[in-house]
Amino acid sequence: MTQAKTPTDHTAAPAAGPVGDRAAVRPPGRAVDRAVEPAAAVPAGPEGVEEPGPAGGPSPLRLLLEQVRPHRRVLVAGGLLSLLGSGADLAMPMMAKHAVDAFADGRSPVRPLVALTLAVLLGAFLAAAGRYMMARTGEAAVLRARRRLVGRMLRLRVEAVDRLTPGDLLSRATGDTSLLRTVLSRNIADAVTGVLVLLGTVVLMAVVDLVLLGVTLLAVLLALGLLALLMPRIQRAQHQAQEAVGAMGSALDRALQAFRTVKASGAEERESAAVAEAARRAHERGVAVAWWNSVSDVTTSVAMQFAFLAVLGVGGARTVSGAMEVSSLVAFLLYLFALMGPLGQLTDGWTGLSGGLAAVRRIREVEELPRESPGGAPSPRGSSPLGVAFEDVVFGYGGHLEGRSPAHRGVTFEVPAGGLTAIVGPSGAGKSTVFALLERFYEHDAGTVAVGGRDIRHWPLAELRSAIAYVEQDAPVLAGTLRENLLLAAPDAAEEEVRRAVSRTRLDGLVERLPGGLDAQVGHRGVTLSGGERQRIAIARALLRRPRLLLLDEVTSQLDAVNEEALREVVVELAAETTVLAIAHRLSTVVRADRIVVMEDGRVRAVGLHADLLRSDALYAGLAATQLVAGRSPARAAAEAVEEPSGPS
Repeated sequence: MTQAKTPTDHTAAPAAGPVGDRAAVRPPGRAVDRAVEPAAAVPAGPEGVEEPGPAGGPSPLRLLLEQVRPHRRVLVAGGLLSLLGSGADLAMPMMAKHAVDAFADGRSPVRPLVALTLAVLLGAFLAAAGRYMMARTGEAAVLRARRRLVGRMLRLRVEAVDRLTPGDLLSRATGDTSLLRTVLSRNIADAVTGVLVLLGTVVLMAVVDLVLLGVTLLAVLLALGLLALLMPRIQRAQHQAQEAVGAMGSALDRALQAFRTVKASGAEERESAAVAEAARRAHERGVAVAWWNSVSDVTTSVAMQFAFLAVLGVGGARTVSGAMEVSSLVAFLLYLFALMGPLGQLTDGWTGLSGGLAAVRRIREVEELPRESPGGAPSPRGSSPLGVAFEDVVFGYGGHLEGRSPAHRGVTFEVPAGGLTAIVGPSGAGKSTVFALLERFYEHDAGTVAVGGRDIRHWPLAELRSAIAYVEQDAPVLAGTLRENLLLAAPDAAEEEVRRAVSRTRLDGLVERLPGGLDAQVGHRGVTLSGGERQRIAIARALLRRPRLLLLDEVTSQLDAVNEEALREVVVELAAETTVLAIAHRLSTVVRADRIVVMEDGRVRAVGLHADLLRSDALYAGLAATQLVAGRSPARAAAEAVEEPSGPS
């Protein structure tokens, strides 16, 4: 089987390696379309590749304000309603003072009590309306952020995704965006409203008694100073907690992605322990956040308690001396208690903003990763076949693996438009990397890759990939219906085309067996299907695309003998209509190829026909006698190894 690549960051300088041992043999046959655009036409960067933004970038606060900007009008309206509700609350101590004065003067307290009741009801209604508007805005912001983030995730370059884990990406798209809801629906409004109400309360306290106001402001300023010192620590703790949750998601995703393997290996306890350890670290980070939040809450509470004791002592003395009325002391104490509200809003708002700033920083990290820009228009299905040319191509996955050799070291070969070309070689020879470069999952480091006589870097990605169909070795199937999987690459295919593709890949029995036929659910990653059925679905999906270039990566590895033979006939038919490039380990596939490319250690060592390579290339002869005969009886293998093919089918 072809060695599964585990590419990492290849943005580092390509590893040096010898460039040579290129095949000088080119089989006769179709002319190769290899006219490549001149160097003068090369743009500043590869077509369809967006580089990441500048290092550093805007501050987290500015990023958060960018999330707020599209909703600023609704936020302002909701904030004003909340502020008016708080303003009604500010009127209550004054109304209470008038009620106390009415009692003291022997007047009826009905009017001030009715006014007080109406103020309570009005304030509650306005505050509820403001909260609702803010909550709706928070949900809208989360929806916008998730759409934007998911759209960017699916446009990331493969090399960027290789360095991340699905669990962490899911955490950013769900958990981090959910924090934005709280920030926009509560924390920003709390912070702004808290400041304004605090100022209004201070003004009204000044109207009641300036001396007591001075005593109160000392405690308030002390609390605010301590909160300012705590905020950086809270923000740092929030960021670490969210990172820890993402790491726990990654650990769980690791086990779930290989669920059956974990069970078959008896590794449930070990994997559970690994996830539990990640959960423990997330717990520790969460406890740290809770600690700092508690410290900020206690700081505010203690400051206000000291303020209350000081005001009660000083105010009582002033009342006894006749410097102020009892009703004024009652009103001031009510304002002091009311002051707890805006101070609590400020504390909660600042704490929540710390979490929001950490969230937007993590979201921004994904948005700054290099992504693809599709550009261009998709190629029409069923157009003329495309040729392929590799010229001195050098490519290394690079990354953290020190001393790792490049996957390609000067790879050179040509595939004319149309026909079947087989790529063979031992594991790790660089066969699958050929397909990865053709799909532009990665950018090669040196040399030229041309498709249809056009440098691959000049192809807009949408146009290039719509011209290619790629059947991967593991044949991924997405959760959903069988029909949705078949139409994934060709959503506009007609029903008759779908039925024909199903018939050609011998999926008729599966369609009849599944309840619902083509509209039956296939389960997560096609769990209800066999490996051979998943491979045939992937091939049928490629047929519906009607590609100009078909890439097949060991597509018969999980098929039984009957289905393999039928599929081989389909491949031969396709080779008469389009260009088929197949990585093959089956001799029966190789001997039917119009040309065979033999790869070893990241180089092309020979190109030719089966019979010629048996005589001229020792590696190929060895593969034909061992690896390529897997699945055949010894008698049949020996016969195929020496059989001279009658010619291209």
